[in-house]
Amino acid sequence: MSYLQILNKLTQKKLLSSLELEVLLQEELTNINQCQAFKITQSNGLGKINNRAKLFRETHKELEKTYQKLELERNDILSILWRFWLPLSIQLAEKRNKLERPLIQGILGGQGTGKTTLSTIIRLILKQLGYTTIDISLDDLYKTYAERQKLKAIDPRLIWRGPPGTHDIELGIKVLNQLRDPHNSQPISIPRFDKSLWNGQGDRIEPEIIKQADIILFEGWFLGVSPIDETNFNNSPDPIKTEEDRQFAKDINQKLKDYLPLWKPLDSLMVLYPLDYHFSKEWRKEAEQQMIASGKTGMSEQEIDEFVDYFWKSLHPELFITSLLQNSKLVDLVIEINSDHSPGNVYKRSFIL
Repeated sequence: MSYLQILNKLTQKKLLSSLELEVLLQEELTNINQCQAFKITQSNGLGKINNRAKLFRETHKELEKTYQKLELERNDILSILWRFWLPLSIQLAEKRNKLERPLIQGILGGQGTGKTTLSTIIRLILKQLGYTTIDISLDDLYKTYAERQKLKAIDPRLIWRGPPGTHDIELGIKVLNQLRDPHNSQPISIPRFDKSLWNGQGDRIEPEIIKQADIILFEGWFLGVSPIDETNFNNSPDPIKTEEDRQFAKDINQKLKDYLPLWKPLDSLMVLYPLDYHFSKEWRKEAEQQMIASGKTGMSEQEIDEFVDYFWKSLHPELFITSLLQNSKLVDLVIEINSDHSPGNVYKRSFIL
């Protein structure tokens, strides 16, 4: 029986034979990077594969509605569930068990890399394992609409929410420390942000009140990023072209210093890393075309180019993400993202350097 036939058998909640488990293990061992990432060896492999198969049977139906929304073939989704979503969730549970407090897992990824889908699926799998999980986005920490209007009056270059300087850092630190504290018995107010308010400029809404969570998924498009040496801007990549562009990039780079205390509560950071950062512009165009086709308003291709270029001018992925992967001890996993948004190779950071 082939690898995919075995996965399809698991969707029927059938038990696997020892031979079928061995087939799954040998398939796994062919991917050295992934085995290193999820600590799978020849000696411990059968036990890990058997546990994962059990979890697959228990969670597949629960996840079906979520991953049916993905524009991927069924067999591709089953393979992603088996080789990525399940082992990643199991690893997070194991990391949580080693701590005497809640785990704060950072997720760095730009638009279209699948942060929301990943968080949704991980939460469902961890729920099956008995863990309470909550997600919080860097977007939830935006300053209020009124505060951002004042910022724009001071610095007209802040035409969009998103770059460093547009977030309430102190609020984020307070919330993360409350979530991280195992002795905190008080309800925690999780800030939430509605991007549709004020004609798409967005504003803060009523917070979500929760009790303590076991695992916190904290995600954002520049989560964990640190300032880089300013000499990097001397020969900066497009669209940083003019002296004004370089000055904007330098000023935003300085603002990153204010975010370092916000990264401090993180236990680790996984990076969703597109094989080509230009994918994000194409993904945005696809998303806008789908909105327009459904009868909603959307940006033109020229507006999308200007929008994405603005963020690349503020924090260019070629400069900042490369620096993060080379220098940050916080990064533990790197997940390559394919052009169809699906996760590809998974690496431990130390293995790719």
